Amino acid sequence: MGEPVHSTLRRRRGRPLAAAACGLLVAAAVAGCSSGPAGPPVLNFYTPADNATGYAAAAEACTQAANGRYVVTQQTLPKAADDQRLQLARRLVAGDPEVDLVGLDVTWTAEFAEAGWIEPWPDDAAAAVEKGTLEGPLETARYQGRLWAAPLNTNTQLLWYRKDLAPQPPQTWDQMIQMSEGLHDQGLPSYIEVQAAQYEGITVWFNTLLTSAGGQIVSENGDVLVDDGDAARKATSIMQRVASSPASDPSLSVAQENDGRLQMEAGVAAFQVNYPFVNASINTPPPDGGGGGTFIDEQGRPTSEDTGRRVVDVFAWAPYPRVDPDKPATVTIGGLNIGVSSTGGNQDLAFEAAICLRNREAQLTNATQGGVPPTLSELYDDPAFQAEYPASQAIRDSLENASVRPKTPAYTSISIVLADLLNPPAQIDPDTIVPRMATEVERAVNSEGLVP
Repeated sequence: MGEPVHSTLRRRRGRPLAAAACGLLVAAAVAGCSSGPAGPPVLNFYTPADNATGYAAAAEACTQAANGRYVVTQQTLPKAADDQRLQLARRLVAGDPEVDLVGLDVTWTAEFAEAGWIEPWPDDAAAAVEKGTLEGPLETARYQGRLWAAPLNTNTQLLWYRKDLAPQPPQTWDQMIQMSEGLHDQGLPSYIEVQAAQYEGITVWFNTLLTSAGGQIVSENGDVLVDDGDAARKATSIMQRVASSPASDPSLSVAQENDGRLQMEAGVAAFQVNYPFVNASINTPPPDGGGGGTFIDEQGRPTSEDTGRRVVDVFAWAPYPRVDPDKPATVTIGGLNIGVSSTGGNQDLAFEAAICLRNREAQLTNATQGGVPPTLSELYDDPAFQAEYPASQAIRDSLENASVRPKTPAYTSISIVLADLLNPPAQIDPDTIVPRMATEVERAVNSEGLVP
């Protein structure tokens, strides 16, 4: 396995070990280990199920580009991120030599690096990845000063709003709450849609508000910082006000990304913070999309009558609302990175293949056919990408001011305890929750107690 970040011990596992075992078996006259002609090394590339066809196409293209030196074979992981992580972890812990390249959720980089499941990138390969890659996605691949993965796709949130209800989009959360309550007083659609259910989405919402206010949950060294200054109090105060406002969506405490999208398409939401897939959805006919949303009347209320005007006709985007009026929001970014397994036996070829798998053509295909924003800055000027993402400039701007999730192996545990404390957001007490968060995050960092 690879070298854990804080360990001097290193034990290689993988194909050399398997080959040695095979040799012993041959010596014992057991047939079957060396049958067939030797071919080029096969590099297995494990990816999420979403956009699997795009990753498979890139694998095929890189196999052709390798000109017989290696073959890249795409392998599909389960659809759910937790199931993907579990399967990869089990195989890497077991020293599986058939795992060469792994598609990593950006939240796993520190954990996989700390465990020694992935290899740090050599200087020359790291320089090739860093050239032309947006800084926000690049930061998700770094840990303890080294590059541990190559950003393949990224994602960020924007403010999506109804321009008939808000001709000038709000620039801050304070403005958005005031505008929402003003719409409610007029009997107009007023909901602010956010990810407030008890899952990682509410942790992401909190992290964005916290970092936008100048705070941080935990350092890379495990120092708990969430209770430093008043950033956490500002963040939790906004969450409580959004959820407890008379203008709020009564189902907000169970809302995830798709719930907000559906409320906007149904004509009852005025604002939502969400990922760019909502724009593709509202512009896609059923059953794959929202078909433009419901009809709306002259005042903007949803109606079953054919008024000739739908939600899509007044649907617009703007930068994510600020916490500090003088500073852009630092939106927590997502995405997928490529890591080189420490259990495969062809790391040098795997680094070369990983660079190919995230090249310009592969990322453009993933963006236009898979709907995931690229990490290469030059693609944001490409007409093909701009056609797929009309909000491409806003996405790029958001990525350039991005924040990342806490870079710690304990992130999964931290997210679980924070989601439990922050949900339901209407019951948050900003005066008491911050010290509790600090205590629980400290326990999660130290792997103490049971998570909820």
